[in-house]
Amino acid sequence: MAAESANPKTRRLRALLDPARLDFIMEAHNGLSARIAEEAGFRALWASGLSISAALGVRDNNEASWTQVLEVAEFMADATTVPILIDGDTGFGNFNNFRRVVRKLEQRGIAGVCIEDKVFPKTNSFLRGQAQPLADVDEFCGKLHAGKAAQTDPDFVIVARTEALIAGWGQAEAIRRAEAYRRAGADAIVVHSAQSRPDEILAFLDEWAGRHPVILIPTKYHTTPTEVFAVRKVSALIWANHLMRAALGAMQATAARIYRERSVTGVEETVAPLREVFRLQGDEELRLAEEKFLAAAPRRSAVILAATRGGPALHALTGQVPKTLLRVGGRSLLDRLCDNLQALDVRDIAVVAGYRKETIARPGVVRVDNDRWAETGEAASLALAAERLAGPCLVGFGDLLCRRHILQALLDDPADLVIAADRSIRRDAGDAPRARDVVKLSAGPAPAFLDAEITATAAAFTADTAAFDAEWTGLLKCSGQGAQWLREALAQTMAKPGAEALGLTDVLAALLAAGRPIKVHLVSGDWTTIENALDLAEASNL
Repeated sequence: MAAESANPKTRRLRALLDPARLDFIMEAHNGLSARIAEEAGFRALWASGLSISAALGVRDNNEASWTQVLEVAEFMADATTVPILIDGDTGFGNFNNFRRVVRKLEQRGIAGVCIEDKVFPKTNSFLRGQAQPLADVDEFCGKLHAGKAAQTDPDFVIVARTEALIAGWGQAEAIRRAEAYRRAGADAIVVHSAQSRPDEILAFLDEWAGRHPVILIPTKYHTTPTEVFAVRKVSALIWANHLMRAALGAMQATAARIYRERSVTGVEETVAPLREVFRLQGDEELRLAEEKFLAAAPRRSAVILAATRGGPALHALTGQVPKTLLRVGGRSLLDRLCDNLQALDVRDIAVVAGYRKETIARPGVVRVDNDRWAETGEAASLALAAERLAGPCLVGFGDLLCRRHILQALLDDPADLVIAADRSIRRDAGDAPRARDVVKLSAGPAPAFLDAEITATAAAFTADTAAFDAEWTGLLKCSGQGAQWLREALAQTMAKPGAEALGLTDVLAALLAAGRPIKVHLVSGDWTTIENALDLAEASNL
């Protein structure tokens, strides 16, 4: 054995065995319940076999394998700082199985294990207890010897639990078994009872006379004042399944009410708010870690312009929602765009909303309101979010549908200002180009230029452009420097007469006029914008 424990949790669990102070160990069955129990003040946790199996939807008859139980316990250990005593049933097999279990528990940061002297596979003690056979004493002692020999941490705790009283074998047998288990190396003894009065437990304690630490599980005789056990030098009481049972009742009532009322409104004020879930999950720690470890790489952000209802061709579809919430394949345009951005580590997303702004409520996305959406253009919407323009930043329209690789290419490009454009220019019904979305390039139309350094010419985006080379997708990427230039051009644009009606292309034109180069990343398809019902129907092809 190692001379000193490397795990402070095992030392703290072993300290709880001191009979000079009665302590309390709370049941938990997953990481969330474990954290709740620790926050309540409990100094140790009981990873209950009954509760874990119930949470997994199986019976407490070793139907959950020991590796599945171990995985749950590991999540509990990761979520807490207090020691965990795991319900090890019968050791999950013979001596060989148990010594492997001990080694694995130590590796996963579990402080101790309790095993009971029943036959594998076990049945819960409160189900037909007197019909359950007990293990041979010598065989069980061999299992304890093997577990103690396998542990590498001298403070790892192995608790032996005798079921002699529940099985109806009497007081003498309970004492005989407990003494044998003590001699075999058990660090503490659990004597279990299914009676509603503590009489047989108290008789055991009186005869045991404090010769070794005792832990009790007063599930049935819970009305007994805890001072009774403290006087008899019981080391700890295990509240063995109460968090699971409390959650069970709450979930049953909530599910029944939601089904009955066909709404969650009635229960919303009675259930925990989402912010409490996020708190228990440790979201604040992640936020601080991101600030610390992502400092070397500037946070990526995005501003999505989605204030409009859409043109008359879409009014039949946008009576209740803005255009950005129209669905393609069951998911809204906004959700698809945000999902792609977040998959590319874009952490800060702001959506400029106007028409039916209250319908835009995606978690983790900041909404910027343009209450004058009906009388202002894209430049005015972007100006409302100007403070969020800090590179690397992506600006795009809320009616855009595109494949992720286009967003990836823009974000990865080191240029200060980059737009995505498609050489295949879409046409309106009159076969004329959509002037506000087309751009003239510095290079000719040869396919070889797809990978060249192409920029928009100074005449791009202006009404007097004689010929157009590509169609702008509505996406602009800015570096830190590019974001500063964009803010300056935006301020200059908004100072012009009639600025409230200007579009984002006017801002791009102002950038070019100021000598700010705009690089063009050329694409071929894999994107569309939604202008009418036909666009929406064809969007499913993407």
